[in-house]
Amino acid sequence: MWHKEFFMKFSERILSMPASPIRRLMPYADSAKERGIEVYHANIGQPDIKAPDCLATAMQQCATDYVPYGPSAGLMSYRKALVKYYQSATGAELKPENILVTTAGSEALLFSFMALCNPGDEIIVPEPFYANVAGFACETGVKLVALPTKFEEGFALPDPSVFASVISDRTRAVYICNPGNPTGIVYTRESLLALAELAKQHDFFLIGDEVYREFVYPGTTWCSLLSLPGVEDRVIVVDSVSKRYSLCGARIGCLVSRNTELLALILKLGQARLCPPTNEQHMLTY
Repeated sequence: MWHKEFFMKFSERILSMPASPIRRLMPYADSAKERGIEVYHANIGQPDIKAPDCLATAMQQCATDYVPYGPSAGLMSYRKALVKYYQSATGAELKPENILVTTAGSEALLFSFMALCNPGDEIIVPEPFYANVAGFACETGVKLVALPTKFEEGFALPDPSVFASVISDRTRAVYICNPGNPTGIVYTRESLLALAELAKQHDFFLIGDEVYREFVYPGTTWCSLLSLPGVEDRVIVVDSVSKRYSLCGARIGCLVSRNTELLALILKLGQARLCPPTNEQHMLTY
């Protein structure tokens, strides 16, 4: 009897998606640890400081016998607490409606790409950049347009004319990480204002990954995209508690924007995944 031979087929999307260079090194580190070698993880942004004691106390008060679904946008109590945090940390006057709680900052970044871009649309990003951005771009069909930055120049943002030279009719956003991962660069307010002018002139968004805002040395002035005038409806800030409180495994982040139309659309993505972790939000509200 003749048997037809079948071959499993997988999507071009998953086949072309790069493996995380961060996680790719983990087996080597685990093997070294098993041999008694002390390993310092320079490949992943995991603070080695202890999480605040008050969070452990708060977690003990969270429900364990019954953990229901929460709102797709996040618990209102936590979003109100974040409003106070952002006023203190950035000077921005926000409302809970400007904040969507996400399952870590990674989901906030993925949601941003999905909401802004069709397949083939472009996002400009200074290079080197956070490695997983390439994976998010592959998931969403986004083309990353990388602009190299130089060690000799402190990894400062390229001149506005360099950005302008790569802007096309498919440019949907500029993504920056500030403070920078992996470079540590803290961008000047002047350089961010120049980007804001380009965003207005060429009609694109600014996506700011500000997860490392607490990691700034004394004498350095940090500036949030939320503080820039004239681009309030063009700014998306991606955030996370992973670094701030040394809670990388809690997987709580958020997406912040004054563009309420955009957030209403992104909420549909949040509804599809139901809700971010509830007990962790209760813990952080404490």
